[in-house]
Amino acid sequence: MAEFKNPNQQGGGQDSRSFLVMVVVMVAVFFGLQFFRSKNPQTVTPSAPATTQSAPAPTATQPGAVAPAVAAATPTPSAVPAVKATAEETTTVENELYRITFTNRGGRVATWILKQFRDSDGHPLDLVHHQAAEPFGHPLSLYTYEPALTTAVNDAMYVPSATGNLAAPATLTFKYSEGNLEVIKTFSFDETYLLHADVQVLRNGTPVRALISWPGGFGDQDNAQAYASAQLDFSRDGSSTHLAPKKVSGGDTLNGPFDWAGVSSNYFAAIFLPDAPATSTVATFHNQLDVAKTIRRTGLGSGSPAKGSIEVSILGAALGDVNGHTQTRVYVGPKAVNVLRNIRATGSNVTLEPLLDFGFWGPIGKYLFLALQFIHTHITSNWGWAIVILTLIVNTLILPLRIKTMQSGLKMQRIQPQMDAIKEKYKKYKATDPKRNEMNMEIMKLQKDNGVNMFGGCIPTLVQLPLLFAFFSMLPRVVELRHAHWLWVPDLTSPDPLHILPILMVLSSFLMQYYTPSPGVDPQQQKMMAFTMPAVTGYFVWNYGAGLGLYWAVGNLFGIAQQMVMNRTSLGREMREIAAKRARRKAGAPATLQGKR
Repeated sequence: MAEFKNPNQQGGGQDSRSFLVMVVVMVAVFFGLQFFRSKNPQTVTPSAPATTQSAPAPTATQPGAVAPAVAAATPTPSAVPAVKATAEETTTVENELYRITFTNRGGRVATWILKQFRDSDGHPLDLVHHQAAEPFGHPLSLYTYEPALTTAVNDAMYVPSATGNLAAPATLTFKYSEGNLEVIKTFSFDETYLLHADVQVLRNGTPVRALISWPGGFGDQDNAQAYASAQLDFSRDGSSTHLAPKKVSGGDTLNGPFDWAGVSSNYFAAIFLPDAPATSTVATFHNQLDVAKTIRRTGLGSGSPAKGSIEVSILGAALGDVNGHTQTRVYVGPKAVNVLRNIRATGSNVTLEPLLDFGFWGPIGKYLFLALQFIHTHITSNWGWAIVILTLIVNTLILPLRIKTMQSGLKMQRIQPQMDAIKEKYKKYKATDPKRNEMNMEIMKLQKDNGVNMFGGCIPTLVQLPLLFAFFSMLPRVVELRHAHWLWVPDLTSPDPLHILPILMVLSSFLMQYYTPSPGVDPQQQKMMAFTMPAVTGYFVWNYGAGLGLYWAVGNLFGIAQQMVMNRTSLGREMREIAAKRARRKAGAPATLQGKR
């Protein structure tokens, strides 16, 4: 009712007269009503006394969060009818790609099986990280900014719209209400990896800001590298961002707009695509977990756990709407380029393809994989042989550069005596003496006058190194190569169990340097490089994915074959003859004139 002020606090007689008139009117109305009722008697049912309750306090938010609006001084409505189950039961939704089992405890996911993928033990892959789900939450559970409320809505016994097995397309709704709290979670499924979630939490009839979450990593994370490569991914206005664990703060809230946002591991992702990108927000989770009992160590058998305490980062994310009603599509599946490029954000052409991030060498790695995928689709169905064919194609394409390198090397050998003479002239000067600069200038002028490119011998290496680095960054991120076998290798993304490829790579690297002419290189330095580089690269490949060792070893073998053929050409024979002359001259033997005996 209206609020009246004490007239004694007002000034002037006019206020007093107004108050007197008002009292007279009220008395007249009172007696008038009494007279009317006496003329028209009626039965009146007394109403229950009204109860009032203060409005709930605004929900606490993390830094950067936008708190939902809370109505002030709103009377509490009558309690909603109780809707809750008495026993826990499950509902399984299935299509050709997945089999998701929900539990009515919290209306959350118990298992999320991807039918086309296997885990390290050969069982169907469950993307739920069960060890992390227990302390941090199960997929599609809710997250609010009130810990007690979060616990309540995730432990409540919901009433599902269906139990048993459902075949997609299908819709599954979970309802729960008790006291002044009401929760409705509706999930819709089709024949793809996508599902749609519609979540609303009401308290006293007012929306509470509740976010739907993927809080606890992925079930395929069974080694240190898999945990280290986890990341928080999101896209704003078509620009994607990928954050490593060390850059993710637990409990932060990021404000939209978001085209999509979520978390991913090496090969799989859980991504939210909000229906209303402009008003969406994302909460980030970063927890630590001891996985010593479940992690696998490189070099041990598939059933061999690590020892001691091993703390790893577990990333998660939750998406909601500032208005309190969360509606979003959810993608849970592989980071396969052919799948990701066909999923678009709401109201835009932004796809999930940037989710497949190849790092610094991304552009090269992407097209390297697309070429590999083309070979796998049209030439061979085995990924190992596809790598072999791609390697042969790459080395064939750089063959002209190898020939150019030999031509440059031959020119270098022809002027080598003159270069040695220049070095002899300046050898009495120390390396710090300014005269040494004159020596370098004379050598550069000599090379220029004879058309020698001092970097000519580096061209093939400069071309091959980016390809090698791109292959290195691409290999552990392509889900198509996950568990892809080749001959004795069961998984091209894991180390060769017999270490045949690393050994072959070391031997072929040594032979490659042995057969490749190195004009102008100091013999001692050449010997050191011939042994040191293969050893270093061999150690590097020993514990890395076998696919990289296969690519490297096949490239070396093909390069050796190319070099042996090139050494038999007139160009190669002349290089060897000049090199032999130089060796005899250094040894003090008389030189033999060409064309004479």
